[in-house]
Amino acid sequence: MSVVRGLVVTGLPHPVLCPDANEGYAAIRAAFEQAADLIRADEADLMVVYSTMWPSVIGHQIQARPEPTWVHVDEVFHSLGSMPYTFRIDAEFAHAWDEANKRRGLMSRTIDYHGFPIDTGSVVALKLLNPDNAIPAVICSSNVYSDRAETVVLGKACRETIEALGKRAVVVVVSSLSNRLFTDWIDPADDRIHSPKDEEWNAKLLEFLGEGRLEDVAQLSRQIQSQVRVHKVVNFKPMWWLSAVMGQHNGYDGDVLAYAPIHGTGATVTTLVPSAAALGDKEFDEDDVEVFAGDRNVLSGAAAPPVPLAPPSPEPRAAPAAGVVKTSAAPKPVGAYPHARRVGDLLYLSGVGPRQPEDDSIPGGPITNPDYDIEAQTRAVIENIRIILEAAGSSLDKVVDVTAFLVDMDRDFAGYNAVYAEVFEPIQATRTTLAIRALPTPIAVEFKVIALP
Repeated sequence: MSVVRGLVVTGLPHPVLCPDANEGYAAIRAAFEQAADLIRADEADLMVVYSTMWPSVIGHQIQARPEPTWVHVDEVFHSLGSMPYTFRIDAEFAHAWDEANKRRGLMSRTIDYHGFPIDTGSVVALKLLNPDNAIPAVICSSNVYSDRAETVVLGKACRETIEALGKRAVVVVVSSLSNRLFTDWIDPADDRIHSPKDEEWNAKLLEFLGEGRLEDVAQLSRQIQSQVRVHKVVNFKPMWWLSAVMGQHNGYDGDVLAYAPIHGTGATVTTLVPSAAALGDKEFDEDDVEVFAGDRNVLSGAAAPPVPLAPPSPEPRAAPAAGVVKTSAAPKPVGAYPHARRVGDLLYLSGVGPRQPEDDSIPGGPITNPDYDIEAQTRAVIENIRIILEAAGSSLDKVVDVTAFLVDMDRDFAGYNAVYAEVFEPIQATRTTLAIRALPTPIAVEFKVIALP
């Protein structure tokens, strides 16, 4: 296999510079050393590092200097001391990955000059996971503005390069969990996670990672972002990238080697190994993006063509399909389909769920929350249907047929049925209710509707 192991590691300098200052720091340092032993046993010939502590603004940057040498001092924790380094970089891989990125529509460049500052996280990861430079490495930046689609495409380009060059790779993401540091200096003996909510979500992330549920971790951002103290996607970019490189599923053996607070944030060393015996398919997913074509405009399929030197002549475009209905007042479709389409004397709606058009939040909570409210979700579905029907010049009382999909029939039928009756009993539309395994987003109910215009 091309990727033999994935790791999630902290990039804070404490395990390198002051591991004895706190029992947690020492535990993280010991876990790094344990992970280094595992990597040696893997017989890998490449280590790929994706670091959230190397931020870039224009595209992604890839370290391609064969032997960068410097003395690094962390810009925040400079009082802890310096970290001299010399690393062994696989420049051939760096350039090949850069080209794969560009073929997939990403902005990308390589870095090769003396003195370019390698970030603290990459220095920590490489010094502790590859202390004797036995394995050639490559380091990639994390674009501060990249969304999920761009990050997934970056990961797929990396995997493509690993396979094309026949590498046996270990992939490492450098990131804290809760990602909220104390803003005042603290005694190491007083170190703790910054807030109870951060601790709660750190525990959930580690639970999923320990169970090998990598893609479910990558999807948790929908819920966590609304509850953690600092609303950033930096926590999830490494998970999106790692899942895209290793494989977007839950078929892994996970092992949390250590977890401890470092200056208020959650630090871990966790390892994932592909395994047929681990948990299988993910619960839900978004579009499987292969090529990036700009924010909120992703394409799937073949790689993007190179940018022409001169603007091409305009080509005739196909006329829009007749009867198509789209509205910004309803939730954005998760695939290549309209909200509705009128054909003859009937109006056909695509499947409608409870997501809110403003922010994709789910009334009553997503199905990842065992206490989600099916009645709230059902009301939201009906409201979204009303919005789409009115945008098409129709209304709820013109619905003639409903197909409803429930992820958990036993749990949810009674609540869904009661809310349905409040609206549809006077209408007397025909109805079919089906039990299904999953829906594309973490929702419990979806309606497919046919109505009169």
